[in-house]
Amino acid sequence: MNPYEQYMKEISQPMRDELTNAGFTELTTPEDVDTFISETKGTSLVVVNSVCGCAAGLARPSAKESLNNEKAPEHLVTVFAGQDREATARMRDYFEGYEPSSPSMALLKDGQVVHFIPREDIEDYEVEEITANLTNAYNEHC
Repeated sequence: MNPYEQYMKEISQPMRDELTNAGFTELTTPEDVDTFISETKGTSLVVVNSVCGCAAGLARPSAKESLNNEKAPEHLVTVFAGQDREATARMRDYFEGYEPSSPSMALLKDGQVVHFIPREDIEDYEVEEITANLTNAYNEHC
């Protein structure tokens, strides 16, 4: 690993930990993503994590807060844009019809996107609004 890659790995670790400590499983390879999609039944929240400020101040806090809802996804996973590039690209392949954006969040049911929140619906919103967006989707699909 070159010094830049090592630096980015160290700097992004707390951002990864924020989600894994909340119960999310990291998918770090395309194979992890394919296995997850093909073998997982039920509802899943996928967070496309990133190092940007809106991920730190809005996306991750909203994703974590949304899990306090009475209805919530059965499975929680994350891919890290800019870090685990191949895994992120593979997950985005499953988000048919949605432009790549990070951060973003997708609610899947049996591997199919039933609700998607792109960066533009995160960036200029409050945590409470994003959390409500997620919990409304959980109430409908979970």
